Amino acid sequence: MEEALKQAAPATFPCSGCGGAMTFDSESQALKCPYCGKEEAIAASDFEPVEHDLDTDFGEGEEDSSLTDWGVKQQTIHCESCGGETIIPALQTAAACVFCGSPKVLAQGDRASIRPETVIPFRVSENEAVESFRKWKKKRWFVPNEFKRGNVRSKLTGIYIPYWTYDSETSSDYTAERGDYHYRTVTKTRTVNGKTETYTEQERYTVWHWVHGDYDRSFDDILIPASGQYDSELLEKLGNFELSELTGYKPEYLSGFIAERYSIDRSQGWERAQERIEDTLRSEIRSEIGGDEIRGLSIRTSYYDRTYKHILLPVWNANYSYKNRPYRYMVNGQTGLVSGHVPRSAVKITFFTLFCLALAALAFYLYIQYGSE
Repeated sequence: MEEALKQAAPATFPCSGCGGAMTFDSESQALKCPYCGKEEAIAASDFEPVEHDLDTDFGEGEEDSSLTDWGVKQQTIHCESCGGETIIPALQTAAACVFCGSPKVLAQGDRASIRPETVIPFRVSENEAVESFRKWKKKRWFVPNEFKRGNVRSKLTGIYIPYWTYDSETSSDYTAERGDYHYRTVTKTRTVNGKTETYTEQERYTVWHWVHGDYDRSFDDILIPASGQYDSELLEKLGNFELSELTGYKPEYLSGFIAERYSIDRSQGWERAQERIEDTLRSEIRSEIGGDEIRGLSIRTSYYDRTYKHILLPVWNANYSYKNRPYRYMVNGQTGLVSGHVPRSAVKITFFTLFCLALAALAFYLYIQYGSE
């Protein structure tokens, strides 16, 4: 198993000094030989990210061969346990899944897959990722103290996660009923200490009227994970990538790392992007309508100038166990941001719950005693 986890890459980029296989080094942003330390610069790319037309571009399964050339011969590895698919050099052997650690992986041969045109290379090293997780777990509230203080043994794997980005112009028509609060003074009576007294108070009522309008909005670089191997919560929390640092794809950046093959295609990705767009439009249109209440909101949106990009973004993936239970965390390979699952302390959660209940009981007691006065 240890040999399988090494994932030793073939000498695709041989060192000119000792002949060893050079891998990408996040610190120097160059190829580096792990044996003699020799570094070799990667030629700067002047490639500008290209937005492809989502409406008129070729359909799924009809990929342009120029967009499926990864620069080195590839093979797809499929995990029978979690369904994860990674793309590795054809000569590389893999007997364990980089996602779940399962040994049940099968070579799928050379499957056509859109090659990303741009990539953000790793800038956070493995040691820096471990340190980021150590600091992050110390800030968690409801984790056992033993876990906070102790060292977590985990195997980190550098993975380039596939993403889609989408741009779109939108034009929306909307109708709704807007409700505005008004107040009037009303006279009432009440009995105090056996005596009837008259008093006044402000009574609220709502005035409704129909509204309609147009709303135009541009959306740029909506980031959608094309990976189906992680829960969306973890990936969403890693989404602070600086896309301005995208650079042209070069196979050198993948040397020593794993690239995941997208499992969410462009049309599926667009459906998710469209959901985000609609949520944003609904929120912004509600703000534009204003008022105190809104009911019967109906929005009809037209989309045009829809474009997409396929990119690779760097993530450190780690699986670890605590008291025989498995957990996972990920670290943004560009910024060092951490997202993960941690064990919970039943004792801390119980004390916190009792404290909240005590506060609620105290508030209720004070309301009963003084709220009616």
